[in-house]
Amino acid sequence: MTTRSAFAVFGMILGTALVSASPAFAQDATPVPGHPRVNEVNQRLDNQQDRVANGEANGTMNARQAARDETRDANIAQRESRDEAAHNGHLTKREQHNLNKSLNRNSSDIHRQKH
Repeated sequence: MTTRSAFAVFGMILGTALVSASPAFAQDATPVPGHPRVNEVNQRLDNQQDRVANGEANGTMNARQAARDETRDANIAQRESRDEAAHNGHLTKREQHNLNKSLNRNSSDIHRQKH
């Protein structure tokens, strides 16, 4: 390989790397405001956090139970964020289904602990 062709190959590789790394080609991972699947999951998380706080405040839940439920909600929120990042701030129906399944399980646990 001659020096000229080596520089040409290096130039093509460098050019390709620069174009693919430029911000114009990067995916935007900011959440889409008003996306119904995301809003539904977020609303359910908020409701459950309120239920846990109320249960702890009125004495139907102890601090350990509340901490466990808050940890579960945090894990669900983390999964939601990871799923949103993979799809430009959206959730697929399957992801929403899986998150709702986890939220249902946690909601049942909260209900059992409070009653």
